[in-house]
Amino acid sequence: MAERSTERRHTLSNGLHAVAAEEVLSRILVGQTHALAALPAAFDAITLAASAGAQALRHGGKMAYAGAGSSGLMALADCLELPGTFGIAPDRVPMLFAGGVEALLHMQGAPEDDPNLAQADLDRAQLSKGDVVLCLAASGATPYTLTVAKLAQARGVTVVGFSNVASSPLLQLADMPVLLDTGPEIVSGSTRMGAGTVQKVALNMLSVLVAIDLGHVHDGYMVNVTADNAKLVDRASRIVADVSGTGIDGARAALILTDGAVKSAILVARGLTPQQAQDALAESGGHLAPLLT
Repeated sequence: MAERSTERRHTLSNGLHAVAAEEVLSRILVGQTHALAALPAAFDAITLAASAGAQALRHGGKMAYAGAGSSGLMALADCLELPGTFGIAPDRVPMLFAGGVEALLHMQGAPEDDPNLAQADLDRAQLSKGDVVLCLAASGATPYTLTVAKLAQARGVTVVGFSNVASSPLLQLADMPVLLDTGPEIVSGSTRMGAGTVQKVALNMLSVLVAIDLGHVHDGYMVNVTADNAKLVDRASRIVADVSGTGIDGARAALILTDGAVKSAILVARGLTPQQAQDALAESGGHLAPLLT
């Protein structure tokens, strides 16, 4: 098998062990920056994948994440943030991680080679036709992730494949391939570095596009935030105040009337009743923009 681009030697790797700490850090930063330059070429693919994810969620389906090792951790980080940031129910964005919770506490290589784990995790996630699964593998050849992708496709699930290696098996299999061509790593083969950084940024981009499509982001505000701690309650109050143009006291009163629902509270702060706000949002598909003109 031809050597993968992520396994090749980086030109800045030479003598890394022998240079001063400041030089090591400088080289790492250069490597990360160069890796990020791979993203613009993937914009069209990320946009297409985000549209598919938003469509699945809009129609009551799921947008799942799947991966092993470092790629799985990048997927998990994005997946776990969606409920709190954008108010998407956790069961609508399930995570398939090779080895499960135990692997998060003690990372092991073996689970990523076990296709039986992939089958069990896919069954647990209960994905079906109309759903989307975001499959991440830097090499594009991880058995766990490939098995998830193949079995999901057989169930009519749309597979989005993220890989850092061109023409990898995952990209060839995926309905929507996303190539993040980051090249060699400063520490050869350590794809938790450049490849992982770019995977996480790509997922940040995708999930924000999904949220915008669903009406969960308005003018840069997370208007579907789940305010379940003091910090987020304060943030929700400021969002309602800023978007509605009312004072902070009026924003807090509106949030009480809407049981913390930010979108509804914005409309209540502008004069609607809670029920009128809910009806208006149902009519607009959850988007505030047409209701604030």
